[in-house]
Amino acid sequence: MVTDILQKVTDLKGVGKSSAEVMRLMGIETLNDLIWTFPYRHEDFRLKDLAETPHNERVTVEGRIESEPVVLYLGRNKSRLQVQMLAGRHLIKLVFFNQGYLRNKLIPGAIVTVTGKWDKGRQVINGSNVVFGPKTDQADFEPVYSLKGKLTQKKFRQFMRQALDEVKEILPESLPNPLRTDYQLLSIQEALEGIHFPKDAHHVKQARRRFVYEELLQFQLKIQALRKIRREEDRGIAIHYNLQKVREFISSLPYELTNAQKRVVNEISKDLLVPHRMNRLLQGDVGSGKTVVAAIGLYSAVTAGFQGALMAPTEILAEQHAASLDEWLRPFGVEVALLSGSIKAKARRELIERLANGEIDVVVGTHALIQPDVTFRKLGFVITDEQHRFGVEQRRILREKGESPDVLFMTATPIPRTLSITAFGEMDVSIIDEMPAGRKKIQTLWVKHEQFNQVLSRMEKELIAGRQAYVICPLIEESDKLDVQNAVDVYQQLATVFKGKFKVGLMHGRLSAVEKDEVMRAYSEGKLDVLVSTTVVEVGVNVPNATFMVIYDAERFGLAQLHQLRGRVGRGEYQSYCVLIADPKSEEGKERMISMTETNDGFRLAEKDLELRGPGDFFGKKQSGLPEFKMADLVHDYRALEVARQDAVRLIQSEAFWHDEDYKVLRQNLQSSGALDGERID
Repeated sequence: MVTDILQKVTDLKGVGKSSAEVMRLMGIETLNDLIWTFPYRHEDFRLKDLAETPHNERVTVEGRIESEPVVLYLGRNKSRLQVQMLAGRHLIKLVFFNQGYLRNKLIPGAIVTVTGKWDKGRQVINGSNVVFGPKTDQADFEPVYSLKGKLTQKKFRQFMRQALDEVKEILPESLPNPLRTDYQLLSIQEALEGIHFPKDAHHVKQARRRFVYEELLQFQLKIQALRKIRREEDRGIAIHYNLQKVREFISSLPYELTNAQKRVVNEISKDLLVPHRMNRLLQGDVGSGKTVVAAIGLYSAVTAGFQGALMAPTEILAEQHAASLDEWLRPFGVEVALLSGSIKAKARRELIERLANGEIDVVVGTHALIQPDVTFRKLGFVITDEQHRFGVEQRRILREKGESPDVLFMTATPIPRTLSITAFGEMDVSIIDEMPAGRKKIQTLWVKHEQFNQVLSRMEKELIAGRQAYVICPLIEESDKLDVQNAVDVYQQLATVFKGKFKVGLMHGRLSAVEKDEVMRAYSEGKLDVLVSTTVVEVGVNVPNATFMVIYDAERFGLAQLHQLRGRVGRGEYQSYCVLIADPKSEEGKERMISMTETNDGFRLAEKDLELRGPGDFFGKKQSGLPEFKMADLVHDYRALEVARQDAVRLIQSEAFWHDEDYKVLRQNLQSSGALDGERID
């Protein structure tokens, strides 16, 4: 009799040295490890009527063998066995590849149950599984596990059956009764049985429903607990801004704010007033007006006697921000300065001195802002633009230039709600999901490589009209492994085509930061007509005169990146165009191209990108903030995620969660996760 769920799997009947070693490699050493190893799918062995089964669907049928099997040998160790079978009223063919040994078992008159892919047109089942005897000898659903070595599914199921039978009486319930009652969720014993040995499809569904909710709730509890502790420990400053002055500033802007901008300004304003440090992420599509929202926040801080800082990833982006802020804020007596690596030593010393004594109200800069000799008299509000371009340490150094200043992170990368709840769950998230009135929609076209001459002709018309163009390529130089266009080749080709007519520039990741800035500045100032570039041009550059973009081998980019690139045009008063040159081989690639031509909405594209690529690949690399879930799927379980988040917020703020016996297991899980200080647990 098992009294401890941490008992070794070697105590189970039939688990020898080889099986134990394979399970150890799978991370299974105890009975607890074993029962929490979930199947990645379930085989559906329910009998189906062939008349109602669609073509190419997997099907299980029971019937009688009606002919002698015929085996055709196709070469070394390859064979094709064919036999006729009567399944209900259907006389069909069964085909098995490389299973010649079935010849002596599939004899006329034998009753068999066969599973395989149904070819409706040819009336053939390509068999993958056969059971000799009627369907009553086989379960409707069988779990399929990701196994290693020579451990078979059948043997692993036997071990699982033993383990569940041994521990079900001593397994503690991990979900509180109030939550299980509210959502009518299975008990832990019923749910484990439903995942590993379901009675029917409903049993599987209900078991999965319980585990999805539980996983997401536990994750959200960690986030909300961390948020609560940080909020209590990290006291900020209350910035009591002059509301009348802020309203006058907003009225002075050359255009009215969108409803989305107004909503976000209100969210930021509330954060400024409370004595807790703001920790907010501002998402806004390219051209949605994040900078003017930042300006309102900075001006609010200045009216309360504080200084503001905005850190941007590149010099040219910092220059653009500084110019915009100076234009808007200088008429209201706000001193705006630019601090970047290219400022001469004497000018830099003077600027740092003025910043330290409070003569400068708002400073915009690059990494130069976080140098040790840069000090502020009274820093109250910090903004980081394109925050993913900076490391955690860099952002921390800038924060510590003041005494717990409010912090706003901005990004032009639309992030699906499910990912923002998980990856940025400890932050407040504001979204500008509305574009300014009058902005022309970028026309997006998808063409094949053989249509390039037509694209070139259309580009030339834009250039003749005095506009500028981008040409984006996935590689810098030619690669033997990938047959894709590269920046160097395209640059040389276009420089030849446009020789004497238009100036062509080249920019890529192997250039130094100074060289990139020089090229980008030349393009921004109109000294270059066409810029051939890799994706380094993606973030933050504002060239209103650029109206035409060509993206070579567009199928090699994710939707989010394509949308970011497209946002480099359409920033001025002229109609803009984006041409995707692509010959996608996969259905997913074709779907991406179609999506790009159908919408300019970055948030819709981000959701589609998440659906196509999955959460692990959405950020281009493994995002440490995204957990590995055993059962939950962030794409398909977004409703459960939202419910779990709301429940976690409510629970963390309630007295019952911290004291009632019902929530003891959840509290223990929080403590063991490191999300809480141990003294906090009763």
